[in-house]
Amino acid sequence: MSINIGIVGLPNVGKSTLFNALAKGGAEAANFPFCTIEPNVGVVPVPDPRLVALQKLNKSEKVIPTALEFVDIAGLVKGASKGEGLGNQFLAHIREVHAIAHVVRCFEDPNVIHVEGSVNPVRDVETIELELCLADLDSVEKRIERTRRNAKSPGKAGDDAKLELGALERLKATLSEGKPASLVTYSEAEAALLKEVQLLTNKPVLFVANVAEKDAANPDAVPYVQQLQAFAKPRGSLVVPISAAIEAECAQLSEEERLEFLQSMGLEEPGLNKVIRAGYQLLGLITYLTAGPKEVRAWTVKRGSKAPQAAGVIHTDFERGFIRAEVIAYDDYNTLGSEAAVKAAGKMRVEGKEYVVQDGDVMHFRFNV
Repeated sequence: MSINIGIVGLPNVGKSTLFNALAKGGAEAANFPFCTIEPNVGVVPVPDPRLVALQKLNKSEKVIPTALEFVDIAGLVKGASKGEGLGNQFLAHIREVHAIAHVVRCFEDPNVIHVEGSVNPVRDVETIELELCLADLDSVEKRIERTRRNAKSPGKAGDDAKLELGALERLKATLSEGKPASLVTYSEAEAALLKEVQLLTNKPVLFVANVAEKDAANPDAVPYVQQLQAFAKPRGSLVVPISAAIEAECAQLSEEERLEFLQSMGLEEPGLNKVIRAGYQLLGLITYLTAGPKEVRAWTVKRGSKAPQAAGVIHTDFERGFIRAEVIAYDDYNTLGSEAAVKAAGKMRVEGKEYVVQDGDVMHFRFNV
């Protein structure tokens, strides 16, 4: 399941530093704009301690975590919607991702240039949001022209076009105010008609508040973070505070050294783990597990997926010939210590085609093709 999240933000807010830490990649991080021109892509394993526990219980030969793909996209400046800076590339790359991780500078440092001359997280978010709104507005206006012509057609085609036109006009009004398309509500019929309208400001967004190293242990006390949280709350958006500088340093350390370093900074885990988990939550994803002596593996499915769909993630034949799923809740497996003990305790369930998979289910599929 290839799911990707684009890392965006103004130049010099810590995007490439964050990406390097996430992917342990080689994106150039420098104190000047546009040091990332072509988007770097990194596939990042999703941290999941349940895999380690299951490996120990099963004495598995290997562990295969699930993963998210992160895309480091060039910094954006005012006028991007009209092609300023690297605006055209920026917009094209954003269209290709499923969600956006918006890195926002929440630290002061006279040695790191801010493209706007001062630190102001809400202004910075609004700068990028406005450019995305303007790009979407251009797309919506073009669609309105075409839909208005179609609305003159007789029968269902004309009726559908009239319904779509109403939704497009509401979209236009919202975007014209510099507000994202995600704030517009539609009926089910309108949503179906607008499915092919791929708007940038409809993509789910989380904000990554990049704080100074000294603030990493208590980021909620930072006024800049508080401003960003107040901005994000009415939209239902997540804010994940991290220190990209700390994450970059952690990425260079061994596991043992990393733990000692984090403890010295008053942190329990890398901030990147929080970003990855937030990305999962943002995209409505959950993990189910398979376990045995050969491997323990995590699989990604959309929340609300039924058992045959989950089976299809492993192989399309599993979904096509699905008979049943044998399901153990992870907590039961971990507590009782083995599949045999779970069965003896009557904790293994046999589920059919309508079963909705839960996060942490340990599953074995029966199928016939």
